[in-house]
Amino acid sequence: MPVSYLRNTQNKNTLMKTDDLILKLKKIILPYIQDEEAYKNLNEETDFLRDLKVNSANLVDIVLDVEDEFDIKIENEDMEKMLSVGAAMSIITTKLGEK
Repeated sequence: MPVSYLRNTQNKNTLMKTDDLILKLKKIILPYIQDEEAYKNLNEETDFLRDLKVNSANLVDIVLDVEDEFDIKIENEDMEKMLSVGAAMSIITTKLGEK
């Protein structure tokens, strides 16, 4: 299975594995989840609202926590698209690449 990599915010030459990004996201979203089983099986297809039962107010909190963790700014347009782990990863990757 190929491993994809993301640029780390501290050093553009340092690469972050996709699995590492998922682990960071898991830590961020843990306080907001309502479905423990879905959380245990979290992957790029996991939907924050449908699968993890995160409410929309807490989804905003997740976005703010992601901004803090990765030192990025997520615009409203991107925030509206950040409904799944995969979408969050894509947005984070794009924002880190812009740094």
